[in-house]
Amino acid sequence: MSHQPRLIATPSSLPRPVGTISRRSFLTRATLAAAGALILPPSRSVASLLGTERTLSFHNVHTDEELTIRCCPEQDYDRETRLRFSSLLRDHHADEIREMDPGLIDIFFAMSAFTGSSGPFRILSGYRSPETNSWLRRFSHGVAEHSMHIEGKAVDIRMDDVSTREIRQAGLALAMGGVGYYPRSNFVHLDTGRVRHW
Repeated sequence: MSHQPRLIATPSSLPRPVGTISRRSFLTRATLAAAGALILPPSRSVASLLGTERTLSFHNVHTDEELTIRCCPEQDYDRETRLRFSSLLRDHHADEIREMDPGLIDIFFAMSAFTGSSGPFRILSGYRSPETNSWLRRFSHGVAEHSMHIEGKAVDIRMDDVSTREIRQAGLALAMGGVGYYPRSNFVHLDTGRVRHW
């Protein structure tokens, strides 16, 4: 019998995704802001950036697991999609799953649309249990005591076809949450908290 990671937060205990119209409006505003902040080829309109549906691919570098999901800004993410996403981003040290904030999928959607990346997003860190976070703080001053990773609202990523500098630039332009830039370690932190950067 295969071992199942422990689910520490059930879907019913977590906030529901925001409504369909406001999500579409939010993504449109984010992409418009990004389009105004960065130089885009003239042929790329906001409508073509958003499209109607987009495939997002993920790879967890620690567990070697992969996930592909189809997203549409007109629809909320169903329970199965949210749980598969959360399982991929689980704390592999503690083998615990916490349902991740679905706003992170919105960030990935906008990032993919804006950069034109074919993916995948390489996941270095998603959810962290308080114990794992405390353990990591012993080895790195860059780990916050009250990290948003503990709340299931943050990811650390890199990509094959987009540099970390470009990921940071796109994240700042999208202004959908916090952006942390770690060029020496070759990753970018993205979260759904207040807009800030470091």
